[in-house]
Amino acid sequence: VRFGNTIARQAAAAGKGVMLHLPMQTISGRFPGPGTITTAMPDEAIRSMVAGDLAELPQAQGVNNHEGSLATQDRRVMGDVIGVLAQDGRWFIDSRTSSASVGEAVARAHGVPTAGRNVFLDNVDQEAAVEAQLRAAAALARETGSAIAIGHPRPATLEAVRTLGPQFIASGVELTLAGALVH
Repeated sequence: VRFGNTIARQAAAAGKGVMLHLPMQTISGRFPGPGTITTAMPDEAIRSMVAGDLAELPQAQGVNNHEGSLATQDRRVMGDVIGVLAQDGRWFIDSRTSSASVGEAVARAHGVPTAGRNVFLDNVDQEAAVEAQLRAAAALARETGSAIAIGHPRPATLEAVRTLGPQFIASGVELTLAGALVH
C-alpha cells in the first residue's frame, strides 16, 4: 500500500489496531498484489519479505493473509512466515481462504498466538449484504463467545459497521480488535 506507513502511524496514534495484510499466492492464479509471498520463493526470500514488510509497518501487532490459499496450504511457506512473527512477538490471523490452510496449526507449533476468520463481511459489496454478514458474526459471537469478521475499507462495509455497531454494543456484543481474540 502506497500510504501504508502513514495510515499505520495515524491509526496507532489514534489508538487503533494495525495489522499487516500480507498478500499470498492464490490457487486461482489471481494476483493478490505487490509483495506476494509465493510457494516458489526460497525460504530466505520469504523471511526477508515478511521482515521487510513489518519493518515498513512497525506499528503492526500482527499479520493476516490476503488471499493466499495456495501459500497457506504449504507448511514450508507458512513456517517461514510464522517464524518471523515468532521472533518479533507478533500474532497471526488466518483468513481461512482455504479449508486446507495450515496457518493456525503452524502458528500454534511455533508458539505464535493465532485465530482464524469466522465471517467474511464484504464478498458482496453492498450495504445490505454486509449488514447480513455482520449479523451472522454477532450471532456466532453470542453463541460461542467470540467471532472474527474480516472486511475491507469499502464504503458499504464502513456504513454497515457505523449503522449496526451501536446496536450490537447496546445488545451486549463487544466490538474489539481481532488481535484481542488470538490465543
